Formats: sequence, structure tokens, C-alpha cells
Amino acid sequence: MSGAADGSGDRQAALDALLADIASCRICRDAPLGGSTNALPHEPRPVCVASSRAPILIAGQAPGTRVHRSGRPFTDPSGDRLRDWLGVDEAQFYDRDNFAIVPMGFCFPGQDAKGGDLPPRRECAPAWRGMVMEHMPQLKLILVIGQYAQAWHLGRLRQKSLTETVRNWRSIMAESGAGCAVLPLPHPSWRNSGWIRKNPWFETELLPELKQIVKREISP
Repeated sequence: MSGAADGSGDRQAALDALLADIASCRICRDAPLGGSTNALPHEPRPVCVASSRAPILIAGQAPGTRVHRSGRPFTDPSGDRLRDWLGVDEAQFYDRDNFAIVPMGFCFPGQDAKGGDLPPRRECAPAWRGMVMEHMPQLKLILVIGQYAQAWHLGRLRQKSLTETVRNWRSIMAESGAGCAVLPLPHPSWRNSGWIRKNPWFETELLPELKQIVKREISP
């Protein structure tokens, strides 16, 4: 069905206008929660790839240092691992007919004293996420990566720990709502390699099913 016939072209035009507003957003620097002392310490660079056509949404955490430099989501080792989990190559991954990539925080939040990335900025999701989601009614699957995305998208279906949440992926998919399933994942950071070794069911049970779902949803 053509974009003109199914309305996706009009939705994408409206979504592109919203993305232009997001690209110019400076809330976390100019009007941060907690006052000026909590302002983002560098120039914001929002990274958000929304689509009126993609059947799958990747809801991650926030850009890291490499993504902040590139302006493109998952241009780092975490992205390599995530693409392997999904069973797709870079061309498929960055095709807006396949995936929307909308993190909880659009800008790199900075790092803590130990060099780890800070949590997503608290200003971002309340300001923008609801509007972005309203422009993507075509979604069939939302992949919620990490605790912040899971807290937002899962509500009561979220368990006490990330491990429990991901372990219950089958029931969460079944209960998450008609038309658009939600599937929880750990963050694909290589820092989570130990978690993956401790939870072999993730690679033997969840990932094969995930690859099949992705293949089915993005096939022509």
C-alpha cells in the first residue's frame, strides 16, 4: 500500500516536523530540572530516529560518547551486539522502513566519576516521548532496552529486577496489549557480558525467537 493511500506519508511529514523541534531542543541545558546547577554540561545533540512506517521500535537508554559524536544511534560496540541479537545488518538496521530508534533520553547525559554513562536526562521523556509515540500507531513490536525504558513502557508488567523482567519476556509479550507487543531486553553493552553468561536462557531461548520475529516483521 502506498504512503498516500495508507496515510503514512502524512504521518511522516508531521513526524518530521516534530523531529525538527526535537533537534533544536535545549531543555536539559537551558531549563533543567533541579535548577541551573543540574544543567547538561555540554551542547545538546538530540539523537532520535522515529518513523511512521517501521514496524519495530527500539527504545533504548540514551546516547553514549560515540553516538554523541556521530549523531547516529548505536554507532558503537553496543550497536554491533544489538544488530547481532536482531539478526540484521547495518543497512537493515538504519532503514526507517524497518526500525524506529527512540531512546529515553535523546542527548548524551555525561559520565559519572567512574567513567560510566549517567542515566537518561529526566527532562526528555516527559517533554517529548508521548508525542513521538502518538505519531507511530503502526508499530507491531517495541524492544525495551534497560531499566529506564522498561519502567516507562511496561508499567505493572515490570518485575522487581531487570533479570526477572527479561526472564518473563514471553508473558510480557502476551500481556502487553493487542496490536503491539513489548519485549524486554538487557542493554547490549559489553559490560553486560557477565549477565549473559549467568543467564544462558537469554541466548538459547529469547534470541532465536527475537530473530524470527524481526525477520517476519521486516520482510518485504
